[in-house]
Amino acid sequence: MGHYIELNAFDLFWATGLIVIASLISIGLRLGITKSLFLAATRCVLQLGAIGLILKKIFQIRSPYLVLAWLIIMLFFAAKEAVRRSKNKYKGISQDAFLTMSVSSLISGVLVTQIVIKISPWYDPQYLIPIFGMIFGNSLNGICLCLDKLLEYIRTRTKEIEVRLAFGATRKEAILPGARDAVRTGLIPIINNMSVAGLVSLPGMMTGQIVAGASPLQAVCYQIVIMFMIAAANAIGSMAIATVASRRLVSEYGLETREWDI
Repeated sequence: MGHYIELNAFDLFWATGLIVIASLISIGLRLGITKSLFLAATRCVLQLGAIGLILKKIFQIRSPYLVLAWLIIMLFFAAKEAVRRSKNKYKGISQDAFLTMSVSSLISGVLVTQIVIKISPWYDPQYLIPIFGMIFGNSLNGICLCLDKLLEYIRTRTKEIEVRLAFGATRKEAILPGARDAVRTGLIPIINNMSVAGLVSLPGMMTGQIVAGASPLQAVCYQIVIMFMIAAANAIGSMAIATVASRRLVSEYGLETREWDI
């Protein structure tokens, strides 16, 4: 198709002008975010630069143990970020987030890499790390939104839930309306992304492949697979975290208030 254009340090220097433009707008409108903008840009450069060097080494070594170790590290930080973003918390939320993200990522990631794309060897870091990275990044948003919605429902409907339990409702029946709404909320971002893909925006996977010289039709095929994969991961993750959190916070006798991390 086309050819790949490599960027050098001088090209990146010119790109910083875009941050300068954003900073000038902040200064002109007195938004008070100029320092935050520069700090965020600096962190972005340092973090991405470090990741680039690490991934270069992983790609060269091509060890399944190193690839799996890196995926576990990514998963750990994704789960930690999902918990950090959640407004409400409870005891054990970190373990629950890590567990649910592990299950949802494993199911959707293995299906895509081993059955749909059929990468060989199975641990090929060129495919495995970027694909699971996209799963982790999108799953943490879905799980965070689902958790926030569910925990807010439990906090604000405490008496309603306890009344249902007192009148003989099971734990599932008492929490089901809130859990459904929470899972629905967790799926909203990916539904919105799929709805406007191609018409309003060209998603990252597709754009990256086209820039790298891949056929636009092949890039589209990959993007469809990725978006369906993310939808499945978000659905599984949201359903799992809603189930696990509900079982931890609601018993057949009432709410386990001692579990709340106030």
